Amino acid sequence: MKYKILLFTTVISIFFQSFKSFSQCNTYNIAKVSEITSTCSVLPMTMIHDINGLNYLYVANKEAGLRIYDISQLTTPVLVKNIPISAMGNMEAMNLTQQGNYLYLALGNHFNATQNAGMAIVDVSTPANAVLKDFWELPSSGGGSGIIKTEGNYAYLGAMKFGLVVLDISDKSDIKFVSQFIPNINYPTKNPNPNLYNARGMEVKNDIVYLCYDAGGIRIINVTNKSKPVETGRFSNPDLNGKPRAYNNVVLDDTLLYVAVDYCGLEILNIKDSSKIKISGKWNPYNCPASNWFTSPVHANEIQFNKNCKTLFLSVGKTDMISVDVSDISYPDSCNYYGGASNDIGTWGLGIYENQIYLSYVCSVIPFSSNWSGIKILSYTPCTNSIDKNKSDHFLISPNPGNDIIDVFLNKYKNEKHLVNIYNSKGKLLFNTNFENSVKIDIKQLNSGIFYFKVLNLERNEYSIQKFLKL
Repeated sequence: MKYKILLFTTVISIFFQSFKSFSQCNTYNIAKVSEITSTCSVLPMTMIHDINGLNYLYVANKEAGLRIYDISQLTTPVLVKNIPISAMGNMEAMNLTQQGNYLYLALGNHFNATQNAGMAIVDVSTPANAVLKDFWELPSSGGGSGIIKTEGNYAYLGAMKFGLVVLDISDKSDIKFVSQFIPNINYPTKNPNPNLYNARGMEVKNDIVYLCYDAGGIRIINVTNKSKPVETGRFSNPDLNGKPRAYNNVVLDDTLLYVAVDYCGLEILNIKDSSKIKISGKWNPYNCPASNWFTSPVHANEIQFNKNCKTLFLSVGKTDMISVDVSDISYPDSCNYYGGASNDIGTWGLGIYENQIYLSYVCSVIPFSSNWSGIKILSYTPCTNSIDKNKSDHFLISPNPGNDIIDVFLNKYKNEKHLVNIYNSKGKLLFNTNFENSVKIDIKQLNSGIFYFKVLNLERNEYSIQKFLKL
């Protein structure tokens, strides 16, 4: 493969598998809006925006338990509620999901064997006054939890080496154990190290669990009978036989699974026949498994999917975040990124909501070095918001056309913080700057042609786009 170095506002480099001159995801114009700083002793593992449209961010904050932030103003998140681990059996918060007005937390530090696996239910109908309803602990399950998902009246807990746990959550104040299923670890390797087989990532739909089982590949488990889960399919890339492997997280799209496979990047699996799972495509920019786990700049962990844009967002550790175009699943193409391999910080979790991206950073030494902990809140331009459909009356460019110095004036929301991005017709970001009422921009260095100005209100999280002609 040929790699190209892309340069943006600051000089940060990352290698891409290939390069397209233009695709829809090139117009995303990812930009940082704000950040929530933490410490290396209080790690934000992952986070989700309230699914009901309330302006709150829910963070599984490991040692600090659940933290809830008011993000009505994205530029200044405000901590409004904390449910500490002391209220949840001293099990640390590692993952979370939301169903209706309830949050479900996966509890138990999975980086060591000192904490049991467990879960908690939190009522967030009024997020700033969230109430812990109940928590539950799996006895003698040292090793913590990796993931929690729900469907209907049941929760599915990824309890690391203790497998899949099914819980009845019909009574939010009384979590009930239903069953436990530990997949066979003698696949794809006979007599393996059992510590490498962990229930990490998961999707659940129509009583089928799609489980990332770490070194054990993908397992498909039928839970129609909640008391007797049955494995109906399994897959591990044979190219990794005899090599380290880690199937970390998964997104389901009809009959396709998009799987984050650590230093091996991304696998796209066809599961139409779960007994005969096949690879439909791979994004493998560093030639895994020939590459080295510890030196790879990519460790794909959490994954989110913008279905309308046919784009995946991956938290990739050392290189922060990469978006991958999967409009052609046979040839997934990295098309945008945030951060870089040389900034000495690395991500663990990732969330998306509308035009917002959330990245959680953790302090670590292996497999990548990271010396900063916190959350970065980013904005991007989803492809569903086409330029022709966006309102353009929020600001004025004068003169337009122009060829020298131009002015950008706000028509509304004056005296509020804004960000202006300028990108070319191929979607490449050329320039950005912050302003409040107006800003002068020197465009003499631009070639003649059509450009697009995007103005984002950082306080209201609204934006508009206009065409501009450089003479």
